[in-house]
Amino acid sequence: MSDSVTYLRRDAQQEASRFPALLARAEHLAGTVLLGEHGRRRAGMGDDFWQYRPLRSGDSYRNIDWRRSGRGDEQFVREREWQIAQSVQLWVDHGASMRFTSDQNLPQKGDRARLVALATAILLIRGGERVGFTGWQLPPRNGDVQVLRLAEALSTDSTEDYSEPEARGMIPHSRAMFVSDFLGDLAPVEAALTKAADRGVRGVLLQVLDPTEESFPFKGRTIFESVGGSVAHETLKAGDLRARYLERLAERKDRLDRLSRLTGWQYMCHHTSDSAQSALLWVYRAMDGGHG
Repeated sequence: MSDSVTYLRRDAQQEASRFPALLARAEHLAGTVLLGEHGRRRAGMGDDFWQYRPLRSGDSYRNIDWRRSGRGDEQFVREREWQIAQSVQLWVDHGASMRFTSDQNLPQKGDRARLVALATAILLIRGGERVGFTGWQLPPRNGDVQVLRLAEALSTDSTEDYSEPEARGMIPHSRAMFVSDFLGDLAPVEAALTKAADRGVRGVLLQVLDPTEESFPFKGRTIFESVGGSVAHETLKAGDLRARYLERLAERKDRLDRLSRLTGWQYMCHHTSDSAQSALLWVYRAMDGGHG
């Protein structure tokens, strides 16, 4: 029993030590991008009524519209147009496949995904945006405390090989960012983007790949195994698989690109061998271009 407690404490300490380091690196990365005039805090914005919606976890009771809520048993929040326009929701893949790296000098895909996502959130929040996650885990808010919440939540992993995008709780006419290697089943991705488009949500898909996943340099006897260990394949002639693999990867990337364009989103593939700043700049400009 004592050994189990020791291992649990060690794992907890490792997890707890990750998010301050992630936050520090994200703050530094965000600092490399000049923060221009960003957000929707302009004269005339903020007074136009948009809609009533049910009270959600994380909402302040001060925002409850008691007159509307008094008509029934449910409590409602009065949302204004600028609140909708300034909401950004993130989904970052925590699946085991994101823990892959082909070289100790390269970051894991998940590490790069979290870094870019958190740095993006920092820039947006500093620009007056409200940022949170899709789903109900962490609704969009602003402020430094929200950055801490995001950093802590981003520092967790999943045991499953591939994660599916969380498309619940998408705020109508807001913006979103999905970050993943997108190497799992694409049907849930398609369903999530379709649902987002139906609600007027626009955003970006950032595919993060290790350079070996793009070049497939393997030859001879090779054992391919998923990071989570659920899938394994051995071949004596890995080189013979290269052309077929590259063709299927190109088809997948093309499908993601077409799907993004059909739903009003933008797509980019980023490699962990490239600078994190290049990915952040693209995401930041793409998100800014998606305003309105």
